[in-house]
Amino acid sequence: MILVTGATGHFGKATLQALLAKGIPAHQLTALVRNETAATEYTHQGLNTAIADYDDYASLVTAFTGIDKLLFISGSDIVKRLAQHENVIRAAKEAGVQHVVYTSFQRKNETETSPLWIVAQSHLQTERWLAESGMAYTILKNNLYMDFLPGFIGENVLESGVLYVPAGQGKVGAVLRSDMAEAAAAILATPNHEGKTYDFTNTQALSYEEIAITIAAVSGKKINYISPSEVDYKTVLGHHGVPEDVIGIFSSFAIAQAQGELDKESQDLVKLLGRQPLSVVDFLKQVYGNK
Repeated sequence: MILVTGATGHFGKATLQALLAKGIPAHQLTALVRNETAATEYTHQGLNTAIADYDDYASLVTAFTGIDKLLFISGSDIVKRLAQHENVIRAAKEAGVQHVVYTSFQRKNETETSPLWIVAQSHLQTERWLAESGMAYTILKNNLYMDFLPGFIGENVLESGVLYVPAGQGKVGAVLRSDMAEAAAAILATPNHEGKTYDFTNTQALSYEEIAITIAAVSGKKINYISPSEVDYKTVLGHHGVPEDVIGIFSSFAIAQAQGELDKESQDLVKLLGRQPLSVVDFLKQVYGNK
């Protein structure tokens, strides 16, 4: 039995659909949701559902009982995430889960000097807990979701002609979220992934200067890349009404890219997918071409 947490989120949904597409019977899949309403779409597809919350340890133990493989999608609440992750791992062990697949993050710097420390510390501790748990586990080191690239590029880039982000000459090996989910499904559906770490990153990383050149080429519009200071970047986002917490996350990831934290290139996804993941260039063609 395979259980996917966060089943109402984009990653969880895509993973469950990929598992079905790979021929895993619906009755061998369980979608973890937080309420009955969210469970409806999965029960209509013949999947099992379990209602639990990362904050509720007892509900997790009940949900995980009888589960062989668990896709543990990291929590989105940065403040509460460390305690929530401890609940998930302790509950999985108590329930007898055999194998945990965990969505972690791509990085080089694992110290407090990392611009991604606000998200890094809970991921790193979760990996340590998994290693100490006695359960088999697999770590997915997710790069930036390609789906988020337009947010860094700016929604009005074609009108303004400016790509404004403090990423310097740093590169990013962004990957489409659905490609990551399909690869996660491949791991859940096949044996011999225990104890392995996979780089969920693209085969080619691009700088924002290269991204600007690509957007210009596919759109036919002149695009200039400007890499401001972090202070100026935050000020401009604030003037545009972007919430402070969102500014913090975008700024952290931009600076991380400037420092080379996300420039990893890998063939891991090619091997898991049996094909090339969507490239950043092809994504940009889809989003900005013929506009």
